[in-house]
Amino acid sequence: MKLKNLLTVALFSAVVVHAPAVFAAEATGTIIIGSADFPESQLIATIYQQALAAKHVKVETKLNIGSREVYMPALLDGSINLIPEYSGATLSYLDEKAQAHAPEDVAAALAKALPAKIKMLEISSAQDSDVLAVTEKTAKKFNLKDISDLSPVAKTLVLGGPAEWKTRREGVKGLNEVYGLTFKNFKVLDVAGPLTLSALTNNQIQAADMTSTDPAMKTKNLVALTDSKHLFPAQNIVPLIAKDKDSAVVEQTLNAVSKQLTTSDLIDMNGKLANFVSVDVVAKEWLTQHGLDK
Repeated sequence: MKLKNLLTVALFSAVVVHAPAVFAAEATGTIIIGSADFPESQLIATIYQQALAAKHVKVETKLNIGSREVYMPALLDGSINLIPEYSGATLSYLDEKAQAHAPEDVAAALAKALPAKIKMLEISSAQDSDVLAVTEKTAKKFNLKDISDLSPVAKTLVLGGPAEWKTRREGVKGLNEVYGLTFKNFKVLDVAGPLTLSALTNNQIQAADMTSTDPAMKTKNLVALTDSKHLFPAQNIVPLIAKDKDSAVVEQTLNAVSKQLTTSDLIDMNGKLANFVSVDVVAKEWLTQHGLDK
């Protein structure tokens, strides 16, 4: 999962933790909610925390833990009990040979791959995944809605993305093998960052690797082409919880969050974070808008 370059500003007062062993539950009934070390993960964890607290569940947060290599062991050893995750990335972490790409296939494979102590709750439709993006102008010009719609025109267009896209199946190789697309050229840029965005909006490239919850998808009027053949692995948001901390109220509360959380919501909330609105405020606003703050 790519970290958003524009969101790496220090927005939060969360304590940075370098090893899972340094924090432990202080009370048996308390659910410790962790997050990865980027703003979107911290935001979703805060939404979980506030939603559960509204239902009088004892919770605390340990945000900004680090990468999956740090927080997954923490979830297994009980240092944390709950964390928002991304379905495809978690599946790849647990099973390097996994081939599932479609949302329902990834969800099913993830449920089977999870360690015995861990349970996944209801998966959200919200995704933070790779997308092939074009400007609204380009989409209208060539009537583009799906990646397959590029077939007649790809040879006249320049594709942009990170260097690894030149050889990855989830990149140039897959666009050719899965969709039969051969672009005029491939321009090496950054990872869905300012260089890519500038090149796309200035028409130096006409298609680019972006991430689905990047605020620029709305602020710059970009169109994420539908990946009907599931080239890019699904990255749906899903709560992972230690089974010994699960309960009916916890499931009902977090499932309600998952049912209402959308990719569009994440785009909007990430935009607010980029404008230095507090993560607590953004989480509270979303819960209130969806009637989940009581």
